[in-house]
Amino acid sequence: MASQKEIFVAFFRSGILGFGGGPSAIPLVKKEVVDTFQMMTDEEFAEVLAIGNTLPGPIITKMAGYIGYRTGGWIGLINVLIASVLPTVLLMILFLAALKQLKDFDFVKGMTNGVVPVVTVMLGLLTWDFLKKSKKSLGWKAGGFIFAASFAGMFVIGLHPGVIIAILFLAALLLPAKKEGKDE
Repeated sequence: MASQKEIFVAFFRSGILGFGGGPSAIPLVKKEVVDTFQMMTDEEFAEVLAIGNTLPGPIITKMAGYIGYRTGGWIGLINVLIASVLPTVLLMILFLAALKQLKDFDFVKGMTNGVVPVVTVMLGLLTWDFLKKSKKSLGWKAGGFIFAASFAGMFVIGLHPGVIIAILFLAALLLPAKKEGKDE
């Protein structure tokens, strides 16, 4: 059983150094949990990673919660969640405070204005990629219909995206699955 200090240190270090989310932080967590503090074996870590990938939400938070609970009980769970989230919270506060102080400088205005089109293009490319992938599983007609209905639901009717997701989830559960080999 790991000490609460070891649990905190392992996930705080991973939180500080894991810039970019799950793909960069998972090897850091493995190094801390398996190699440094020997809280679990490679096989156990692989199982936790596999289970974490099947659940919605940030992978590191899910893995941290499970590992903290397993190695330190409920206190370990709370400890590890604080340790894994604290670096991000502190850096966000620091960066937002700096941004507030520097918001009137032209270079900061230019940077913040330049981010909007870049994010728009990235989201557009992601949407197009999802549409192309939906052709394989749904076909163009069904995929296009879902896209158009979702777009209309959110922007014309004003439905919350969570409602659209819930409707699609229920439809996936209730409607019969498409047979392999058919394509529209």
